[in-house]
This record gives sequence, C-alpha cells and structure tokens, in this order.
Amino acid sequence: MSVLVDYQIRELARNKGLIEPFEPAQINPASYDVTLGNEILVENYSYQNRVWEKFDISKKRFILQPGEFILAVTSEFVRIPVDVEAEFCLKSSRGREGWQHALAAYIDPGFQGRITLELKNYNRWHHLEVIPGLRIGQLRFTKLENIPERPYNLTGRYNGDLTVQASKG
Repeated sequence: MSVLVDYQIRELARNKGLIEPFEPAQINPASYDVTLGNEILVENYSYQNRVWEKFDISKKRFILQPGEFILAVTSEFVRIPVDVEAEFCLKSSRGREGWQHALAAYIDPGFQGRITLELKNYNRWHHLEVIPGLRIGQLRFTKLENIPERPYNLTGRYNGDLTVQASKG
C-alpha cells in the first residue's frame, strides 16, 4: 500500500472524477483539502430519543458552542476507486482553533458521495462559527495492493449520500 501524492491525486480527480468540484489550489503534497458544505445537523433535546434539526448555514448563521457536537457535510463529492481507500484528517489550523473531529474518519474503497463529518467544539470558553466553504480537513488516499471482493459501492449504507446523514444504525 502506498499513499497517493499530489500529481496522483490530480490525475485521479481529472480523469476519474475523484473529487468534484476539483480545485487544484486545494491539493497538498499528499492530501486534498475539503470544505464544509451548506448543511449541518444539530442535536436537539428530547426525553425519548435523539432528534436532529437540519440547518442551512448558507442562509442562517450557526455558532458552535463550547462542548457542542454537530454533524456536517463536505462540499466535495468524492468517488473513491475500488483500489483506493481514504481517510479524513482535521486540518491542524482547525485543531488549533478548538475544532475536534470524531474517530469516524475512514472511507472505504468504492464509496461515492459527500462525506458526513462529526464535529465538536473542544474549546472551554470560546465559540466557533460554522461557515460554508471553511477548509475543515484533508483527505489522504492510499492505493491498495488488491481490490476487495465487495467494495463499498456494493455494500455500504451511506453510499451515494448527497447531504449530511445521521446514523443509519
């Protein structure tokens, strides 16, 4: 297995639709910057079960309070080839501002869709503004030695998602 570098990411994006929209300025030496999309899900209080409220942050400002947790989605639509896996990593600048991303960072070979992110404000006293287009993280891509028998596009519950998704169980 080997990590893909800038020119390999660029080639997959241009020839195979790896990332749409594709912005050459968002390529790093061994990753691609992804940005926040327009929709988030915010947990609301309920005695019986978890209730999510959807917000369009392009129309209504949203402030993430200290300790608060949300689900967000990337602006970018990805098509992970069946011989590649990906991992989401929070940008170090965002971490230094107090953002935290949960551990669900793995993206299976064959996944297609927008990526749902689990974000939290790790600050003790300061809020974070959730802004569409914010460079929130990076995708790292690894070339597999073999192709899985059953890639995610055949087995995954979240394959093809275009909006932020709560847990499907």
